[in-house]
Amino acid sequence: MMNALRTRLPLRRTFIAGLAMLSMVCMTAAGAAAEDEVPLPKLPDGAGPMDKSAPKTFTVTESGLKYRVLRQGSSLKPVPQSRVEINYVGWLYNGRVFDSSYARGMPTVLSLAQVVKGWTEGMQKVGKGGMIELEIPGYLGYGLAGQPSGGIPPNATLHFIVELINVVE
Repeated sequence: MMNALRTRLPLRRTFIAGLAMLSMVCMTAAGAAAEDEVPLPKLPDGAGPMDKSAPKTFTVTESGLKYRVLRQGSSLKPVPQSRVEINYVGWLYNGRVFDSSYARGMPTVLSLAQVVKGWTEGMQKVGKGGMIELEIPGYLGYGLAGQPSGGIPPNATLHFIVELINVVE
């Protein structure tokens, strides 16, 4: 009798552990489904309008980048080596804005080859004249190093609204 009990006890623990894992997976999946629809962002002063049909859900790429096109642009889209003229605002999860060309009152020209990976990937999803919202996970942003001079902590998720004014080259 004692041996039979000892044999069943590990099986029972394994079964209970399996049920616990399954319930965690189900709760995570339910949470992810609830998070799919996100309110549209408040646009910064000076930003153009977003499309009335702008999606309330993000598209997630294979890399883990989340994006949604808030205003369709033309068919001219940048490539990873493009220089682009943009207006943007970037903030952290706590809502703190860490950079904004809108606040400076003028657009910025930069090379997509010289920005964080999430920007390079995301900006290829919007056409000239369009607007995109990006949610960049830490590993596609500043990673473990963060950017202390900009107040960006290690592995921070970065949020941006970017208007693509022009593809310069």
